Amino acid sequence: MKKQVKTALIWSFVGAMLFLMYVPILILIIYSFTDAPALGVWGGSTMSLYGRLFTDPEIMGALGNSLLLAFVAATLATVLGTAAAVGIYYMKRRRKAVVGFISNITMENAEIVTGVAFMMFFLAVRVGYGWPALIIAHTMITVPYVILSVTPKLSQINPNLYEAGLDLGASPVKSMLAVVVPQLVPGMVSGFIMAFTLSLDDFIVSKFINGGVETIPIYLYNALAKRGADPTLRALSSVLFIAVLTVLIALNVVSARKRKKLAKA
Repeated sequence: MKKQVKTALIWSFVGAMLFLMYVPILILIIYSFTDAPALGVWGGSTMSLYGRLFTDPEIMGALGNSLLLAFVAATLATVLGTAAAVGIYYMKRRRKAVVGFISNITMENAEIVTGVAFMMFFLAVRVGYGWPALIIAHTMITVPYVILSVTPKLSQINPNLYEAGLDLGASPVKSMLAVVVPQLVPGMVSGFIMAFTLSLDDFIVSKFINGGVETIPIYLYNALAKRGADPTLRALSSVLFIAVLTVLIALNVVSARKRKKLAKA
């Protein structure tokens, strides 16, 4: 009986948390199908907000900038993060702890501090704000997440495979690329998607160093400051949420199928 009560309390808590997290998003999506100026007022079902969204050159420009920045930063972060994860994994215990702590600073640090630090750094080294600064900053703040995604995969690999590749005549680099890296692909894909999502979502760091490059978070902030809650923003937020949710579901489905195949094998 006590176990049943405990289970009921746990599921009640989880249900309440999910309700508070996702019901506001669900309301936003529902009201993206009406052009009423404010939430709570239903002006009839219509797709006009989506029509305005995809024909607005300013929004499409900001969306294009965000997608390009997120793709480039996530690609660089995946390469650097995978290399860093392999290097950290094969370090001695004390060095591994120190380097792991350092690599996690950008995740644990206040984002506004990170933004100010990047702003002052690029000013000191005379790197202009804009695309170069954004790509470097977004890559650096997402690398730790790739490391966290790849490291568990390293612990699942047979440690003798790398040495076996060396014994068969492969160079260290070739053995790493041909034997180890292919087994890290699931972790790399997870890290890429996480880095892509985080870059797409970043506002504070981008605001300090954007140099006039307008991304979706910056566009939303400027639009709310200038025009208030534009109904078109409801459609934009809904599209972004559904797109990210679709990618995450697809990733989990593919990962589950691979796990089943490996279990059967």
